[in-house]
Amino acid sequence: MTRQGSFKTRVLDIVREIPKGRTLSYKQVAELTGHPAAFRAVGNIMSKNHDPEIPCHRVVRSDGKPGGYNRGRQRKKFLLRKESVSGFE
Repeated sequence: MTRQGSFKTRVLDIVREIPKGRTLSYKQVAELTGHPAAFRAVGNIMSKNHDPEIPCHRVVRSDGKPGGYNRGRQRKKFLLRKESVSGFE
């Protein structure tokens, strides 16, 4: 496995474990991989994710705003509200 592949796998594994109703920031995910400065890389991986088993809508910006989503920002907000994540009412 390439170094990039292992980083991507680790990101996806971390995001897969975010429970319903909870979020992590891109930076927190990067920190959990052991690469705290790689938050933009986390965002890039999330933007290309189309696996429904990976709840990438649960990864938000550090300032609490939803950030981007490959299925549209409004869809991301809808999914977060549906999971009762506060701040997205």
